[in-house]
Amino acid sequence: MPKTIRSKILLITAIVTAALTTLTVSVCFSLFQTFLRQNQLQSAEYSLQVFSGNVSSAMENILNFNQWCCSNMDLARYLEAFQNKDHMPSISSADSGLRITALNAYDRLKEEYHNTYAHEYLTRVIISPDKGRCYLQISDTSAAGTAGDIDRLRQEDFFQNALDNDQYLWIGLMEDPLISVKDSLILPVIRPIQSPYGSRMVGWSYLSVSQNLFLDFLRNFPLEADSWLYIHLGNHTYQLKDSHLQKMISPEYQILSDLEGHAFNEKTIVNRIQTMDHRRRTMITCPLDQDGWSVSLILSEKAYQAQSHAYLALIAGIALMVCLIGMALYILLNRIINRPVQKILDKITAISQGDFSQDLSIEWQDELGRIGCGINQMSENVVTLMEKKVEDEKQKKDLEYQILQSQINPHFLYNTLNSIKWMATIQNATGIAEMTTALARLMKNVSKGTAAHITLKEELALVKDYFLIQKYRYGGNIALECQVKEQKLYQCLIHRFTLQPIIENAMFHGIEPKGCAGKIMIQAEILTAKAPPPIRRHESRDDKCACQSFMVDGASAAGRMEVSCEPSEDILQISITDNGVGMSQETIEKVLKGDTNTKADFFRHVGISNVNQRIQYDFGEEYGIRIKSSPGRYTTMIITLPCRFLENS
Repeated sequence: MPKTIRSKILLITAIVTAALTTLTVSVCFSLFQTFLRQNQLQSAEYSLQVFSGNVSSAMENILNFNQWCCSNMDLARYLEAFQNKDHMPSISSADSGLRITALNAYDRLKEEYHNTYAHEYLTRVIISPDKGRCYLQISDTSAAGTAGDIDRLRQEDFFQNALDNDQYLWIGLMEDPLISVKDSLILPVIRPIQSPYGSRMVGWSYLSVSQNLFLDFLRNFPLEADSWLYIHLGNHTYQLKDSHLQKMISPEYQILSDLEGHAFNEKTIVNRIQTMDHRRRTMITCPLDQDGWSVSLILSEKAYQAQSHAYLALIAGIALMVCLIGMALYILLNRIINRPVQKILDKITAISQGDFSQDLSIEWQDELGRIGCGINQMSENVVTLMEKKVEDEKQKKDLEYQILQSQINPHFLYNTLNSIKWMATIQNATGIAEMTTALARLMKNVSKGTAAHITLKEELALVKDYFLIQKYRYGGNIALECQVKEQKLYQCLIHRFTLQPIIENAMFHGIEPKGCAGKIMIQAEILTAKAPPPIRRHESRDDKCACQSFMVDGASAAGRMEVSCEPSEDILQISITDNGVGMSQETIEKVLKGDTNTKADFFRHVGISNVNQRIQYDFGEEYGIRIKSSPGRYTTMIITLPCRFLENS
């Protein structure tokens, strides 16, 4: 094993490059071979299917014409009439009327022949009675026969076998037996014609199909020099050689195995074969629509090898590219960070995950040691900054809370004194003493102590004193009712001045604009919390009622002031309802966000949003104020905070 880092880098680079090159070349060669073979098979299969479809369509047209010949009534009447007749009756004979029958039958035969689009491949059509030598014939000029055609045709070995067979008997391609010129092969088609009045045979049809039926569709067939094409007609096989079909006496190949799953069409057969010279090749066989017909193609190896060489050149290029990548990897690995640097990276990772402890093992006596020392110093500085940040945040919240408590509007005192003066001037009312006493208690409560939290009993006493003053101011047209469901709730701790801003808001912005007698209801109860609700801000409407609430899905964040609570702690819920003008959804949003510009008589800007912020500062966003309102009917403000009691209660 090399001991120097350079040697290790060189060895690792060489191994990785060699492995990567070998793997890449192997995978690419395997994939290219597979894709090449599939592409060759697909191309050959497509060409065979095109040829098969064309031949099948033309042959089907010819067989439909033959079926017409065997079922046409005009031809049947002709065959019935010319049974046992060797010559056409003369015009003066007693049977001269048969000539019209023959002419009608011939005209219908010729018409249907020309209506058959594949008639160009029919070199001869013969309709003959079973007994007799008078027949109807259609043939091209070069294939015109003689008077003895019927006798010679009946003497052929294949004639009677084809006539007696229930299905088409494919005799194969042969020289036309009715002409002396041997220039092309034909496929004979012979079928019996039954009497329309019974099952007895009254004649037969003979069609000679030219080999051009196959050759015409093979002219543009992509056949390579070392590729062989075979046409199978029943038990006869023909090979395409020099644009001609040559009959094969015995196959020139041996089927070794069936390559299932290689064909794209389920009817196509792919075989692995071995030729006479012991070379293994691939053969594709595509069936035609006619029973017993198929076409086979032995794929070219030269074309396959030519494309393989092109793929090999591409693979060589890929291998060269991999080698270049290996060299680049070698250069990169020469710059790699060794084990000390890896420890530095591990330490940086630990810091990113929140571990700011110092690690003296990374402070070596070199340049990397200086980096390690700097990382340790950075970790210490981060801890210091975080502690300072937490302390600053706490001081900031304390200051904000003090500001919220100190924003007292002295105009309230002036307004109250003016009210007392007005009442004393115009009437001799006993309420002046009560109003003055309530004001004294209220001012004393405001000025005494700086505790952030007081009991619910103390807060309600402050609210009652404030309400008494406002009640005299409004002439007694407003009422306040308190409902505390359990006596122990009076000892629950809440923020100082939590209820007063809400009562003030209910009177000035709810009841007063309505211009009628008003009522404010305060209700306090305990809600048992089994699990924390999810954080969400939702808005809902129910019968013109607007509601917005703040809820939470987890415990309060760290660093809250003075009071903390667990998610499963009981909840104190205080509801303040007035029968004033109500609020719209837009107004609710502004009130909770503190966007309104209104000023209270007693506290300047110590409004609903500030009360909500104070609660959330101390206990988290799962607590605070929710507002439900129906314009013109009512407004309910719901305060939720953890239910915590005075320790000596």
